[in-house]
Amino acid sequence: MVISKKQKVFLVIIHIVLILMALIMVLPFVLLFLCSLTDEATLVLNGYSFFPAKFSLAAYEYLINSGGKIIRAYGMTFAITIVGTILNTLLSSLLAYGLSLKGLPGRKILSFLVFFTMLFNGGLVPTYLWYSTYLHITDTFFALVIPQFLMSAMNVIMIRTFFQNSIPTALYEACKIDGGGHWLIYRKIVLPLGKPILVSMGLFAGLAYWNDWTNGLYYINVNKDLWGIQSLLNQMITNIQYLSQNAQAASNVDMANLPSTAVRMAIAFVGILPVLIVFPFLQKYFAKGIAVGAVKG
Repeated sequence: MVISKKQKVFLVIIHIVLILMALIMVLPFVLLFLCSLTDEATLVLNGYSFFPAKFSLAAYEYLINSGGKIIRAYGMTFAITIVGTILNTLLSSLLAYGLSLKGLPGRKILSFLVFFTMLFNGGLVPTYLWYSTYLHITDTFFALVIPQFLMSAMNVIMIRTFFQNSIPTALYEACKIDGGGHWLIYRKIVLPLGKPILVSMGLFAGLAYWNDWTNGLYYINVNKDLWGIQSLLNQMITNIQYLSQNAQAASNVDMANLPSTAVRMAIAFVGILPVLIVFPFLQKYFAKGIAVGAVKG
């Protein structure tokens, strides 16, 4: 295939634009990592820089000194993310499959109710009272899984649209002719063919669970061992800020050697590192699932 001169120029421009966009997204992470390796005094004096005048591992040493808590918090976060993502994807796909069936009684009403929750909710106080007073999940593992992310209206709508556009209804009819019910259709047809959108929505749910610290703040009041990594790191940042601003509380702490700014950068980097490692392996499913699931059915 012969490429004309205009096409070559167009491709060069497109590549330059894409490279610039990639740099815009990647460079903040690079700056974050470099700042976490920068000496605290250098950060205060020179500000953030891609070329630090003096490197230091003091921020990571501070985190390592809290190693037991961090390892436990990482373990809790992995458990919360895995269990929550599986439940979120399973429940969302089950509801989406039902809504994708054209003969479902009350389908429009159910679709409206799902969409309505994207626009309005009961508010923080009624939600907290419901989970703490009636469901009694305070200071339990379920407090970190059930609130907010167990069912996502956006995920349901995206999955439903994918099922409608990508899975032929003839497959459903063929399975019914062979004696299969909806549960068999869901397991043998919907789940295998819906893998791209399920992985994509599972990634969204996983990110929500991984980055969540509000559930730990609201519902974990006594048993701090249930805190995930985000809740623990947020508490560490709060402690550092308190010591930095309260001279009396910091009287026994060497504030000159406490890398308060660098620690915040290190904490942010530690928090996002597992996501950066996992995402490339799911990217192909993510791109396909979003492209098809976003098409209006």
